[in-house]
Amino acid sequence: MDKLQIKGSWNELKGKIKQAYGDLTDDDLVHEEGKDYELLGKLQKKTGKDRDELVKWINSL
Repeated sequence: MDKLQIKGSWNELKGKIKQAYGDLTDDDLVHEEGKDYELLGKLQKKTGKDRDELVKWINSL
């Protein structure tokens, strides 16, 4: 399994994610250090993608 590596400005990354999935809210994208699994769980529910797909996609942004 890949590890989620959030790089750069979180606000910029959050904007890119919201552009791709317009139904995500700021509450869905709350990221706190050490809570990567919680964030990925919310994204999985909203997008229907599995964890590995999401990690690869987020890391590519």
